Amino acid sequence: MAYFKSETQRPNFIQQEEEILELWDRNKTFEHSVDRREGCDKFVFVEGPPTANGLPHPGHILTRVVKDLVLRYKTMRGFYVERKAGWDTHGLPVEIEVEKELGTNSKHEIEEYGIDKFNSKCKESVFRYEKEWVNATKRVGFWIDMDSPYITFDNEYIESVWWSLKEIWNKGLLYRGHKVVPFCPRCETTLSSHEVAQGYKDVEDPSIYVKFRLKREKVFMLAWTTTPWTLFGNIALAVHPEHTYVKVKQGEGKEEILILAEARLDALEGGYEITERLRGKELEGEEYEQLFDVPVAGESHRVITTDFV
Repeated sequence: MAYFKSETQRPNFIQQEEEILELWDRNKTFEHSVDRREGCDKFVFVEGPPTANGLPHPGHILTRVVKDLVLRYKTMRGFYVERKAGWDTHGLPVEIEVEKELGTNSKHEIEEYGIDKFNSKCKESVFRYEKEWVNATKRVGFWIDMDSPYITFDNEYIESVWWSLKEIWNKGLLYRGHKVVPFCPRCETTLSSHEVAQGYKDVEDPSIYVKFRLKREKVFMLAWTTTPWTLFGNIALAVHPEHTYVKVKQGEGKEEILILAEARLDALEGGYEITERLRGKELEGEEYEQLFDVPVAGESHRVITTDFV
């Protein structure tokens, strides 16, 4: 006697998933799972919002699945977990996308086109793939409220950020500092590491030797770098306090005096004459001339010592 219905074909998993999603939607399962925990201890979740002017990719899907796992777990542990979706509608990627469409290549051209018109274009662009994002989010079963999302270009949201910053300032937690960051001269703005990585490709860059002239005498410190584009922001030269450095005369008439690590003398081409040996710590504090006339803050362009050299 057969007690179980025989399955003659392989289950249609996609169909089963879609039926479950339809069931959740019809019974408002997600909404009830949140509401039934109201009044319990809160587990606060802030959705790092995506920008909907590009299609979701596997990386986005992975992060949304991981978020959902954590939030479901916390809900099952008895926490009240509100889950509001959001859209990131500010930022350089949105502007660049619109600039490509308009064929502009500078801030001046944007001003000629009209800043208000440009902003409107950006607002249109940012929701270009909203439907695909909503569908992908629902398809992987990520329970989150997408019917009333926060949108970063809304005045209400902007004012909430201003309020938050003011509260942080009032508590003495905000300070002014300095940090070296990537800068795009075309966009006239700083760049995040994510923005720098867009369009990444391997290229061959030259390494170069650079002469830094000391201020107190006509002597040059010789340095080697594989990142010559960083020289605009150079503010210090580092030497090892215990390594031996040498002063050498080089050139046809031996009129130029260079300082370099003794271990790197093989980098010099042609003849040279060693005139003095000294420890790195003896060079500490030496001031040298800037390579480029760029503004700097605080003490800079000095020789420092550190053991990683």
